[in-house]
Amino acid sequence: MGLSRAYEGGISEGPTPACAADTPALPYPSGWSALAFSDELRPGTVLTRPLAGQDVVLYRLGSGALRAIRPYCPHLGAHLGLAEVEGDDLVCPFHHFAFGPDGTCVRTGYDTRPPKSPLAQLSVHEVNGAVFVWRHHDGRAPDWSIPEWHRIGHRPARSAAWELAGNAQEVIENSVDVGHFATLHGWKKAEMGGPVIYDDATFHVSMRAHESAPVLGDFVVEVEVDGYGLGCLHADVYTPRIGLRMCTMVMPTAIAPNRMQFRQQNRVAFSEPARLPAPLARVASRTAARLLDRAIFRSSCEFTAADFPIWHHKQYRQPPGLAHGDGPIGPFRRWARRFYPAPGEDPGLRPAPGPPPEEAEMR
Repeated sequence: MGLSRAYEGGISEGPTPACAADTPALPYPSGWSALAFSDELRPGTVLTRPLAGQDVVLYRLGSGALRAIRPYCPHLGAHLGLAEVEGDDLVCPFHHFAFGPDGTCVRTGYDTRPPKSPLAQLSVHEVNGAVFVWRHHDGRAPDWSIPEWHRIGHRPARSAAWELAGNAQEVIENSVDVGHFATLHGWKKAEMGGPVIYDDATFHVSMRAHESAPVLGDFVVEVEVDGYGLGCLHADVYTPRIGLRMCTMVMPTAIAPNRMQFRQQNRVAFSEPARLPAPLARVASRTAARLLDRAIFRSSCEFTAADFPIWHHKQYRQPPGLAHGDGPIGPFRRWARRFYPAPGEDPGLRPAPGPPPEEAEMR
């Protein structure tokens, strides 16, 4: 009896997460992937984050510039996630070899001539309060970028991050999956404002949501979404009934087969009431944002999190059994193919060729 009791309660039940199920995984998508929010990297900070099955070490120089490198010291292989930043140099914890901003070894711990073994640097791009690292399956340098977007309101952005099973493509694909907005998110109706516009590594989609709330009754939400590869969405959301504007940035990052990290950042603002004098209207707008931005962010995260159990357990089906009312999922998937290696290609993470980008290019 004692032996049998050791196994009581050990029966597995419930859906198996996608990363644990015996199902095929999509390849890691090429392009820019978010590994951190900007405010996580103060000058001198060193962070290690996963990307496509490998560690990436991020650090901010004393000058404020960012660097992303492969994790192992070229000397004897110590993990540089344990390193420290001294001014603009990254110092390995093992033998105190120091590496300058361009990745070259500038000194050793013994005051001897430094070896000609540079760090393997990766292209990094800091924009819109997030830090993106470039990875391409064929090792090419960045050939598109994520632009700097407009900022709304006067409040600082709010952000959150999660880790779950699933793949990055299906997060981005949700923006054209019109059907699930009603069935999963509870919209009374969702309609496209026109065809999805694809342009190389980007796409744009307009949408109108019809919702209902106890106090507001029926109201409309206008949504404009811009996608950048399979790692970043920017949504402008406007609710005319209450003058609410919200910018949401959604950033899924593939970290392992069928597993991802998910980052979200929001800014909110309220229109200034036209019926009030300008100074008073400005105060009213700012006061509403100050009082409500936390609750609005919480609601936005809950809206997003409704998808988490689906992504966490679902299987990627190709071809899908589509039905009328799904939205333009088929054309989206044809566009998404460009971010994956052809069969037989090496999908590894490689250092960027040439010197690191200048700070002006990273901002």
